[in-house]
Amino acid sequence: MINVCGKDIRVHGRALRIARLDADKYESLANPEALIEGLRKCDARVDVFTFMQMVPETAPKYAYPMEWDNLAILPVSTFEHWWEKQIRSFPRNRARQAEKKGVMIREARFDDDLVQGIWEVYNESAVRQGKPNTHYGKSLEYVREHAGTYLGRSIFIGAYLESKMIGFAKLTTDEEGTYANLMHIVAMMRHRDKAPTNALIAQAVRSSAGRGIRYLAYQSYAPGNKENESLNNFKEVNGFERVDLPRYYIPLTSVGRAALRLGLHRKFSERLPQPLLSRLRELRNSWYNRKLQPVIDRS
Repeated sequence: MINVCGKDIRVHGRALRIARLDADKYESLANPEALIEGLRKCDARVDVFTFMQMVPETAPKYAYPMEWDNLAILPVSTFEHWWEKQIRSFPRNRARQAEKKGVMIREARFDDDLVQGIWEVYNESAVRQGKPNTHYGKSLEYVREHAGTYLGRSIFIGAYLESKMIGFAKLTTDEEGTYANLMHIVAMMRHRDKAPTNALIAQAVRSSAGRGIRYLAYQSYAPGNKENESLNNFKEVNGFERVDLPRYYIPLTSVGRAALRLGLHRKFSERLPQPLLSRLRELRNSWYNRKLQPVIDRS
C-alpha cells in the first residue's frame, strides 16, 4: 500500500505492476491527472494505473485508454418505491419470511459484539460458494482490521436470531454520501431457510434511502468475463441492474505500454472463452467441495 495525493493505492503484480485505488469501486476519482503525476514521481514502481468512472456518469469523460467494466446498480429513491415498484414478489416474500421466522434486522455499531458476530459468521464453514472461505479460521483481530476499513463512511447491518448474529452487511459510501457499495454481505448457510440475506438487502435499501444515497451497488454484475447465473438472478430480482462503466488504464512505463498493447493487464481467466471458464469453474467447485467439506454446527 502506498499513499499518493492523499489517496491509498494498492499495487499488485511483480513483472507487471498495476495500481488502483484502495477504494476502487467505492469512490470516484475527481482529479486523475494529479494522481497520475504523483504516481510517476513516487518511489514505488508503477507500470499501469487503473480507475473506474462511477455512476451516474456512464459516458467516457477522459481520453485515457479505456475498456468497459460494470457494476450491479440499484437507483434509490424511497424504500416504499423499491418495495412496491423495483422488485418482484419473490424477494418480498423472502424478506417477510425472515421476519416470520424470528430474524431481527438492525443497524449495528462497530464494537466488540459486532466483531465477534462477524467472526462467528466467517467461521461457519471452510467453503463458501464452491471456493475456500478466505476468512475461515482467522483471528478476531484479523476480522476487526478487515471489517473496520472506512469506518467514517460505512454502515453495518446485522441479522439476528435470538440475539445471535446469523448474517451481516457492510455498506461503504463515497465521500459525498450519494453512492454506496455492498462491501460485504454474508449469512450463515445453516439459516438459509430463514432468508437473512434478503432481509439484509431490504435494510440496506432502507438505510440508503434514509441517508439520501442515490445509488446502491452490489459489487460487479459480472467481474471480468465471469457470469454467475444464480448470483446475477439474486441481484436482478432485488432490483439491481447491470450498468457498464468506463475503466481507464494509464501506462506509466514502457513495460506498462507494452503490456496494454499485448492485453497482459487482464487476468488470464478474463481472456478465456465464457463456456470454457464456466466448465473450469464447475470442476474447481467440485474439487474444493470434496477437499474442504463445510464445517457446519447443526446443533
